[in-house]
Amino acid sequence: MSATGTPTEHVVVVGAGISGLAAAHRLLRRGARVTVLEASDRVGGKLLPGEIAGVRVDLGAESMLARRPEAVTLAREVGLAERLQPPATATASIWTRGALRPMPKGHVMGVPGTAAALAGVLSDEGVARIGRDAGLPRTEIGDDVAVGEYVAARLGREVVDRLVEPLLGGVYAGDAYRISMRSAVPQLFRAAREHDSLTEAVRDIQAKAEANRQTGPVFMGIEGGVGRLPLAVAESVRALGGDILCRTPVTGLRREASGRWRVTAGERVLDADAVIVAVPAPAAAALLRAEAPEAAAELSAVEYASMALITLAYRRTGLALPEGSGFLVPPVDGRTIKASTFASRKWGWIAEEDPDVVVLRTSVGRHGESEVLRREDAELVAVSRHDLREATGLDATPLETRVTRWTGGLPQYPVGHHARVARIREHVAKLPGLAVCGAQYDGVGIPACVASAHAAVDQLGGDLGGVRKLTADPVQSLHGGAGE
Repeated sequence: MSATGTPTEHVVVVGAGISGLAAAHRLLRRGARVTVLEASDRVGGKLLPGEIAGVRVDLGAESMLARRPEAVTLAREVGLAERLQPPATATASIWTRGALRPMPKGHVMGVPGTAAALAGVLSDEGVARIGRDAGLPRTEIGDDVAVGEYVAARLGREVVDRLVEPLLGGVYAGDAYRISMRSAVPQLFRAAREHDSLTEAVRDIQAKAEANRQTGPVFMGIEGGVGRLPLAVAESVRALGGDILCRTPVTGLRREASGRWRVTAGERVLDADAVIVAVPAPAAAALLRAEAPEAAAELSAVEYASMALITLAYRRTGLALPEGSGFLVPPVDGRTIKASTFASRKWGWIAEEDPDVVVLRTSVGRHGESEVLRREDAELVAVSRHDLREATGLDATPLETRVTRWTGGLPQYPVGHHARVARIREHVAKLPGLAVCGAQYDGVGIPACVASAHAAVDQLGGDLGGVRKLTADPVQSLHGGAGE
């Protein structure tokens, strides 16, 4: 059956990123007729497979959270079960206070349960400041609070600047002092409301995690890159009878008196029983302005951060790198790069494709950092090589380099984000046959996007359980160790 119980229902999905493709896949499996319209010349959005020095790599996101089922399940459903691979190494470092130091354990997105957990990463004064948390009066955090603001008040700014900031920055390319704790670190938000001290709240999270210990890897990749996932989903969509039209930007969305929808894409006009809008907030706002102006206004207020990934390939001979999968970089130290991944070491399939080639990635760009992204590709390669040399001693000349720019790539989750999402969905729900999904709502990771897509499909069929669950409890997007 289709989303609404009518086998012949026609649903148009606007956007062929992983959210739109996941929605189309679910709709087709329920019996709907589906047309996916994509403005660009390819599917996949921020998931982009590529190649450097003859080795397949990801030029966008490179891993997905495996402790949530949505992304891994979808990969299995579209024939990638045998290609799922965990990282070959999960150990990472942090380049802080002039040295590469092991990433500490015993923290929740950088927030420690004990002062000892951050010894070495912080100064002696910073470690001592953490110990004062237990004696501070309870902090009331209300309906939401900025992660950095709350953690700094309880544990000191050094914890935020040297650990929370690089971890959150790796996920959102944002500012920890603006990012919503309720939306970005929901488990910490819930625990902080239940305990007088923050370190006690973290220890409670850790105790519950230990009691419900999950086996298996935290993160998962795909042989050949997670950029293969949207290609496989698109292939499955077509095999199930769905149409995917690239280079077909949607320019108009109207609800007819009959209750059906008219979708205009250039000279092409499609009639649909329902529409799922699965594009970034600015494009969604433009499409919804005529029929859902209040939702469009809320979407127009969503900010985005831009970033760039620099991929470098080296000859292995004589190359010596530190142990682990890479390192994070606190912005407080004034470096240009914010992370580096030793991709050949992290993903076994990269090393196997050409044992003589070593692939590294660096990332640059945070919310509000427009100057660095105005630099030419050659400059971004040069500053990446400079910072890699300072951090690791790597001074070799790369065989090949690639710069991939993600302009407006990451939606920001400021304080109050959850309330904005609830308002958007409330306004959209007034229009039968319309739903929205994507990274700007319930989490920026791949599982969050798939969960958002599934909830949108369920909503069309009258089941609001998924939407309510996500609005109340967004999917936390963790950092994959380095250079995500």
